[in-house]
Amino acid sequence: MVRPLQLIYPQREPAPLRPAATVLLLRDGPKGLEVLMTRRSASASFAPGAFVFPGGGIDAADASAASHARATRRANQSDTALTEAIAAIRESFEELGIALVVDHQGQSVSPTQLAGLQRHLPLPEQCQALGYQLAADSVYTLAHWMTDRDLPKRFDVPFLVAAMPPNQTPVADESEQFEPVWVSPQDALDRHQAGQFFIIFPTIRTLQRLCAYPNAQAVLDACAKANGPLFTSCPRAGWLAGADARYMEHEAPYGELELTSPDGQIVHHLDWRSDQAVPLLANVQRLTAPNPGFMTGPGTNTYIVGDASTGYIVIDPGPADSPHLERLVQITAGQVRAIICTHSHPDHSPGAQPLAALCAQNSQMPAPLIYGLSSGPNCRADSRFTPDQEWANGATLTLTAPGASAPSHTLMAVHTPGHAANHLCVVLLEDGLLFSGDHILNGSTTVIDPPDGNMQDYLDSLDRLSALCPQHGIAFILPAHGYVLGDAPGAISRLKAHRLARETKIMAVMAADPKGSLDDWVAKAYDEVPPRVWPIAKRSLLAHLQRIETL
Repeated sequence: MVRPLQLIYPQREPAPLRPAATVLLLRDGPKGLEVLMTRRSASASFAPGAFVFPGGGIDAADASAASHARATRRANQSDTALTEAIAAIRESFEELGIALVVDHQGQSVSPTQLAGLQRHLPLPEQCQALGYQLAADSVYTLAHWMTDRDLPKRFDVPFLVAAMPPNQTPVADESEQFEPVWVSPQDALDRHQAGQFFIIFPTIRTLQRLCAYPNAQAVLDACAKANGPLFTSCPRAGWLAGADARYMEHEAPYGELELTSPDGQIVHHLDWRSDQAVPLLANVQRLTAPNPGFMTGPGTNTYIVGDASTGYIVIDPGPADSPHLERLVQITAGQVRAIICTHSHPDHSPGAQPLAALCAQNSQMPAPLIYGLSSGPNCRADSRFTPDQEWANGATLTLTAPGASAPSHTLMAVHTPGHAANHLCVVLLEDGLLFSGDHILNGSTTVIDPPDGNMQDYLDSLDRLSALCPQHGIAFILPAHGYVLGDAPGAISRLKAHRLARETKIMAVMAADPKGSLDDWVAKAYDEVPPRVWPIAKRSLLAHLQRIETL
């Protein structure tokens, strides 16, 4: 767990969540799935002027035994889900006059039968008087959203789905909701992109998910099968290219935003910088080398651990790029106590020796020692590497402020062969941070390139890292390429599952085409990635084949 004193920004308590419910009324239009949306009042306190799905706060009456008794219910529908469905039904009736109501035989009531219902009176009581029931059993949970932590008004809201009742027409209340419109998910997104249809982040992401479904029944079937939300999110936001940008948990910047601003304030800048360090914590900075590319993404991340009182340790100095190394000296004032290379590949280790020399020139200190593991006998010619000090598994380096009784920052080596035989990960013990080198990346999977790379070693190393997470409270992964990853145990578990699923696919491809070549197999086993990736993927496929032979 990150020490609070290492957080860069003052923290505040996010606004409390208020329970609410939203319903997406669905129908099939001429081009497929359509959803009902309305425009919120320009004076609304939340999302003024936005097109939204009908809904609102959950009232105490929605959860009452009396309301539950007046609603139909599925066998697997929990009390909470029933309350949410009742709230959604009530809100759609009050805002749009749509009544998700059935008669005593479970049939949708006709518009004539509903004519006597008054929108300003409680719907459950009116239904009881007429012998109707709220059709809560036909309302399913699509998603669960929690409003972003940075906003002053926040809601804990399920996004529910239901089929539009036959022969009913939405009529807005003209106080909270206006301009009801049926729209396909893609059309809504296109109109928003064109500046013609303002929608907010959760609506955008929900519509994007709906684009995958051909019709209303497909959505309802998926939700009925899941019997719970298909996805859950409490987004986070940061600055990118001068504007605020929001992200869900599965998106690349989310973990970095969680690390830098746990309370959700929009303070962190996500732009990739090679000209200056990006502060992640008070004791961790990132300077990205100016070597972006197909294999390196935005560039190699060089991490600087420590502070002015303790001096610094540099992790992965990157290529021997003079401007990059000079910036590292400027950032640290040359007070580098050690340099760690996670492995010997040419985008990670060549800068180590020239950086050490520059530090000696710019300070009164001896040149810092270079730590790591020597390259193995099977490494490529451009990956030869010998450190000043072999840094074995479990060894530590410490940074201590003058007069302090204990180290301020302790880095521990974890030998993680797989991507390379001499690959190391590094744990910052006091803050539960894992510097993963190329073993774990954000946004892609690392290449396992035999003979120096080994798939079995790679999977075993993932297991080793997984075991370390609870032992050292590791919550964040800082990769050599890409943003910080959150939920470290989950990220490692998902990565291993992905690798094993790929291996299962490879085995199926081989079984279907036993006489095929590597080129034949890679085109089928990696058919979801662009063909330009296949030459690289073929190296990992070979590593999988070598592992399969040992099973």
